[in-house]
Amino acid sequence: MSDGDPGELLTRALGGDEVAWRLLVRGLSALVLAVAKSYRLGEADAFDVCQHTWLSLTQLPAGLRDPAKLPGWLATTARRQALRVLSARNREIPCMDREDPAAVLTPESSLLRAERDRVLWEAVARLPERERELVRLLSRIPPASHAEIAAHLGIPPGSVGPLRRRVLNRLRRLLEIEGYDHA
Repeated sequence: MSDGDPGELLTRALGGDEVAWRLLVRGLSALVLAVAKSYRLGEADAFDVCQHTWLSLTQLPAGLRDPAKLPGWLATTARRQALRVLSARNREIPCMDREDPAAVLTPESSLLRAERDRVLWEAVARLPERERELVRLLSRIPPASHAEIAAHLGIPPGSVGPLRRRVLNRLRRLLEIEGYDHA
């Protein structure tokens, strides 16, 4: 940093000197960005880390104990923030595979899905009450467990699987009679 001593500039900046802040940010942001980019963050994330690092400095109640160690403090803070960004990214769950064109919901696919659902639920409505209830329980998100289904229908838990198979086969046959195949 050629514009002056970081420690002296920080002391002046924390005292309200806007020019000192600009000199600090201009002189040390490259260091902060380099640390962020060393974690293979994208451009936007690296700039977010840089901004968060500078914000963290402004929020220190009494500034740094040793203002001369500002570059090291900035590097450490940027490193910790980059790790937080990476950690948060690992917890994200993608909602849709953007590479798969079939996963994109278009007006046509929405209409086809709605028509498919209408036909299916009309067929379900023609099943006996207990079988309709089983299909409703299976279609919940998340689906009901075998124990929950057994308790709800008043049947032994070991009967749920065979009943499920019979109901789904009957439903498939109803749909085939109407001209829908299982493909």
